[in-house]
Amino acid sequence: MYYIQQDYFGKWGDVGVVDLKYEFNHILMLIASRCLLGKEVREKIFGEFYTLFTEIEEGVNLVSFMLPYIPIPVNRRRDRARIKLTEIVTEILRSRKICNRIEEDVLQKLMDSRYKDGRCTTEAAVAGMIIALIFAGKHTSAVVSTWTGACLLTHEKFLDAAFNEQKEIMRTYGDKIDYNVLLEMETLHSCIKEAGRMNPISFGLVRQAQKNIIVRTKEGVEYDIPKGDTLVNLVMLTHKLPHIYKDPKVYDPDRFRSGRDEDKVGGKFSYGTFGGGRHVCAGEAYAFMQIKIIWSHLLRNFELKLTSPFPKTDWSKYALEPKGKVMVSYKRYRVPGI
Repeated sequence: MYYIQQDYFGKWGDVGVVDLKYEFNHILMLIASRCLLGKEVREKIFGEFYTLFTEIEEGVNLVSFMLPYIPIPVNRRRDRARIKLTEIVTEILRSRKICNRIEEDVLQKLMDSRYKDGRCTTEAAVAGMIIALIFAGKHTSAVVSTWTGACLLTHEKFLDAAFNEQKEIMRTYGDKIDYNVLLEMETLHSCIKEAGRMNPISFGLVRQAQKNIIVRTKEGVEYDIPKGDTLVNLVMLTHKLPHIYKDPKVYDPDRFRSGRDEDKVGGKFSYGTFGGGRHVCAGEAYAFMQIKIIWSHLLRNFELKLTSPFPKTDWSKYALEPKGKVMVSYKRYRVPGI
């Protein structure tokens, strides 16, 4: 697993303090750039690419969403960064074509793709899709990873449960963690999912009615929804409905375990961290896999403690995230008795 190096947080026994939010942004950007863009970015221009992409993210806020072209500094930096990133991706495309070099990454798949009428995808279209995919593949995972850490490190019961699950995994498989082993980490999966429920990254899910429908509330009141109307599922409210989630303000990963399955009580849109219905995020499984790999490694190799206050939500962002720094002290160690 190339992105989690042996000395990322130092050597065995080393101690220190890091901003979990920053570290996860960095790690997930490494993953996204390697999987989507390939080794050209990772080996040559990652620092520049990361800085430019950060400037784009800073321009994705509520103000720019409502007034995307307002001439303020953050929007100017965002637009300049987007142009520069497009140039970088285009240069990689042309270099591969000139050298007849084929790589195993999503960028290559998009380069080779064609429309139904046989036309090749344009350089501008490929660059635009790649930038959008990196945002989707990196930002959500980094935010949920950070909230997972904040929640686990303030709830000893579930931190111990997740740690004990890793001990059992190591007794069975050692350090050979693959896709099938990740699927067995049900406790960790539930902890991540609950962190996303309590701290959704999206304000809401927007859908358009494709036919006339009738919506019935739990009290029995009916509403006619005409075809063409726009519907908004406010995820931040749906995730806190007490008739779906028992004690919704309490961090309780067990609510997703077999026998309770609270996320299924209200139908397919009960849980909306990664969207819902037929348009649920195509990368949801990929996101959970990334986050589980990272937290599995951290739980098995570090003693962690949240040293800053539990973070508040930054409501100024279009994609919600923890506000400020999330400081964590760490000490490297090996899981005892394995």
